[in-house]
Amino acid sequence: MTAHNPAAAAEAMMAQAADLAERASQNAAQMSHEFGDAMRQLAGLQIPLERWNELQQDYLSQAGALWSQALGEPGAAAAKLGDRRFADASWSDNPLASFTAQLYLLNARTLQRMAEQVQGDEKTRARIRFAVQQFVDAAAPSNFLALNPEAQQLALKTQGESIARGMQLLMADIQRGHVSQTDESAFEVGRNVATTEGSVVFENEFFQLLEYKPLTAQVYERPFLMVPPCINKFYILDLQPDNSLIRYAVEQGHRTFVLSWRNPDEGCKHWTWDDYVEQAVIKAIEVVREISGAKTINTLGFCVGGTLLATALGVLAARGEQPAQSLTLLTTLIDFSSNGVLDLFIDENLVRMREMTLGAQSPRGPGLLAGKELATTFSFLRPNDLVWNYVVGNYLKGEAPPAFDLLYWNGDSTNLPGPMYCWYLRHTYLQNELKKPGALTVCGEALDLGAIKAPVYIYGSREDHIVPWDAAYRSTQVFKGKKRFVLGASGHIAGVINPPAKGKRSHWIAKGSALPAEHQDWLAAAQEHPGSWWTDWSQWLAAQAGARKAAPKTPGSRKYPAIEPAPGRYVKVKA
Repeated sequence: MTAHNPAAAAEAMMAQAADLAERASQNAAQMSHEFGDAMRQLAGLQIPLERWNELQQDYLSQAGALWSQALGEPGAAAAKLGDRRFADASWSDNPLASFTAQLYLLNARTLQRMAEQVQGDEKTRARIRFAVQQFVDAAAPSNFLALNPEAQQLALKTQGESIARGMQLLMADIQRGHVSQTDESAFEVGRNVATTEGSVVFENEFFQLLEYKPLTAQVYERPFLMVPPCINKFYILDLQPDNSLIRYAVEQGHRTFVLSWRNPDEGCKHWTWDDYVEQAVIKAIEVVREISGAKTINTLGFCVGGTLLATALGVLAARGEQPAQSLTLLTTLIDFSSNGVLDLFIDENLVRMREMTLGAQSPRGPGLLAGKELATTFSFLRPNDLVWNYVVGNYLKGEAPPAFDLLYWNGDSTNLPGPMYCWYLRHTYLQNELKKPGALTVCGEALDLGAIKAPVYIYGSREDHIVPWDAAYRSTQVFKGKKRFVLGASGHIAGVINPPAKGKRSHWIAKGSALPAEHQDWLAAAQEHPGSWWTDWSQWLAAQAGARKAAPKTPGSRKYPAIEPAPGRYVKVKA
């Protein structure tokens, strides 16, 4: 048409532009209306007048420029998106989509700037910033089929099959009760995850104790016990042979035991923090010592498992026992002074509400904290990566997520007994009593973690949003014996599960044994080293492990014979 009838082509282009302007105007009006509501709510929280005026003028100026660009030079405007959610060419090639994305980004920036200016105490301001970020992430045009040109083009290209597949995936996820992050049918615990060979050598109602088959002719005389977090399954430490911390420890010559928590059901809802300490961690220590005949053992706790392990060793110290030759704490909270984004959720009102609905004080009796609730909470700490990314891929594009062992584990949630959970919230996150000598009585003993004599290896991940590394570092000020702190790159999981053979990331170690009170002072004196922190830890642990002796030919002992193959029954129970 352009070659043979320029007038008709111009008329068509004018009509297209008019239609674009009308649709853009309608969309802008709707987004501006929603944005205005959010602005008014924030304005009610007392933003200084001069800052409010400045923000308003900036917004109007940028919105005007955006409107002019959209009508005059859509290509130039599209080139400035700069957000991975809008990286596909369909966003920049479509003038309406480009305008919508840029208007959204402008609104998002302004809302975030407004949240920064709200007056009030720091916790209130942090909660407002978090809430605004949740709103901003949820409102992205990429999350809606009517506004997502990439999903629309895919629907046209597949003649609607992508939408049909998306609906099928949505219905399947509704039945599962969560947004799928991986192909869950691709994995089975004991078949292609948690496959390191071993046996269950003890069990009670709280846990199974796994002993792993030696991979060396000789093992160290002191056995090694790992205590994983009870809010997740233990096999994060044994996903695949090439990234298994359990297998790595066995390969280094350690006689390795791992505590596998039971996934609590209705019959377990009365369990307390004391039960977890006495009936699980302390019992596991006792059984490992009996099986091995060793007077002392090496121990490791990961995340909440580290908090439980330190508590158990503190209880035993109060009883005059020092069963640990060493203590390794991986991304573990001991001093709960400040804990990043998780602090936003916890105050007296929330803890009291939990106590009245789940705790021993509940009029209806103790309850269970559902594993799905915990999993959802942690996912929304990083919503773009762990929620909306999958909403768009699964439902709008009809693309089933690929198989990924780490995300399979992440979705394999566990319940928590209400009394145990409520005690943990009140006495650690809210009142921060664990670090204070004598402030808590656990298992009938006045607790003092400073009485633990074992040397401690403390690890933190630099980008950890669950246990910020400065919070992990504060443990260095609680324990009184020999201590070593190592900082790894990446986050809560990827930083920990970083096998040396991969040659990934890096870690920081400071020369000498000085551990100043402030984490930044330590970092200023630390040196970065390429690769995994596992090799440093392995050398440290070997120095605590004693002489080598012939590896046992069979798991367990006469008193504790093998019950079933690892990974055991408990880990396979779904929440």
